[in-house]
Amino acid sequence: MIETNFTPLILSLKVAALSTSLVFVIGLLLARIMTQRDFFGKNLLESFFLLPLVLPPTVVGFGLLILFGKYGFFGKLLHEWFGIQIVFTLTGAVIASIVVSFPLMYQSAVAAFTSIDRRLEDAARTLGSSEWRLFWTVSFPLAWPGLLAGFVLSFARGLGEFGATLMLAGYIPGKTDTIPVAIYFAVEAGQMEKAMFWVVIIVSLGMGTTFWLNWWSKRNLRRYAHHK
Repeated sequence: MIETNFTPLILSLKVAALSTSLVFVIGLLLARIMTQRDFFGKNLLESFFLLPLVLPPTVVGFGLLILFGKYGFFGKLLHEWFGIQIVFTLTGAVIASIVVSFPLMYQSAVAAFTSIDRRLEDAARTLGSSEWRLFWTVSFPLAWPGLLAGFVLSFARGLGEFGATLMLAGYIPGKTDTIPVAIYFAVEAGQMEKAMFWVVIIVSLGMGTTFWLNWWSKRNLRRYAHHK
């Protein structure tokens, strides 16, 4: 009989929600800037943005540990100035989730903004629209399907993050034990039924998220084809 404790589910949803909200805003802003401007070193900067996508999560986690650890640049600064500790906290799990899911949101946002017909934006400028108004009335609505896809994928990635989270936030029952971490330590302890329970939960969440995204995308493609 499995002891029912939904703390890992609650923590995972909290981490994914917080990280995805921040990733959406940051990814949206940076993607807009990068698609509107060309400058020296742009390709190098974009490669840096996408680096967490190709690096092992443990390497990303190690880098975050160096930066946010007790003697790391940001970790020391936050501790001395604000008394904030990042390592072994839920905040650390959120930061890890932000870093690993950011490339998905950024790539989706770049693709969405790049696909916009520039003639529509130029027409709005000709009519005297400010850049701020143009973004919210023209660019954002046209890019919304791609932005939503990036949001959903980032949420799913944040929900399943393990390696970087374990490196930075560790495993503290009731505080940092997200579902992937709980699965790992349940297997380590030989609690296979408990591990299987959480595997079923996270697979169901992942399948539900991707199924909805595919359904929504196909529905919008059919609607677009119909209007066309």
